[in-house]
Amino acid sequence: MNATLATAVWGQSSGSLPRQIVLAVAGSILLALSAKVQIPFYPVPMTMQTFVVLGIGMAYGWRLGGMTLALYMIWGAAGLPVFAGTPEKGIGLAYMMGGTGGYLVGFVMAAMLCGYLAERGWDRNPVTTAAAMLLGNAVIYLPGVLWLGVLFGWDKPILEWGLTPFLLGDVTKLALAAAVLPLAWRIVNRRPDGSA
Repeated sequence: MNATLATAVWGQSSGSLPRQIVLAVAGSILLALSAKVQIPFYPVPMTMQTFVVLGIGMAYGWRLGGMTLALYMIWGAAGLPVFAGTPEKGIGLAYMMGGTGGYLVGFVMAAMLCGYLAERGWDRNPVTTAAAMLLGNAVIYLPGVLWLGVLFGWDKPILEWGLTPFLLGDVTKLALAAAVLPLAWRIVNRRPDGSA
């Protein structure tokens, strides 16, 4: 099993409980902020939320990535306006059981999957990083689209609501991740102390 970026930057002490708490809180705050920023894009505005979800998984590994996403979900369930569209579209468990509920479940699963793959070195080069992000996106969409179908009925244009408008933005974020994560590893590996 390979080191994660968090371990490479902070050393093995990133596995200590105080450091894990700091990383989980910082990651969940970053995730909440990413849900609130909308970038004009075609055909729908784009947030960086899925980029941050998958990036947290790859940078933290599957355990800490999963814990970070779980903390984010706990904040949302408690009524904090951490999700996209909150508080305007509701808060707490009522929001989580709405149309985005399946995607929120997918966030946790995708962060853990990408963390698992990163621990096996998939975040070290652009091709495997892109493949990991593609798999992560699929894991987000699967429960998201299924939940939309269950909630609103399969006679509705579920794919037009919950999949196709977001594909171009996700491809853009995938390309960005494929450049950023391997670059971060190159920077970490060039540190003068040779600790990575």
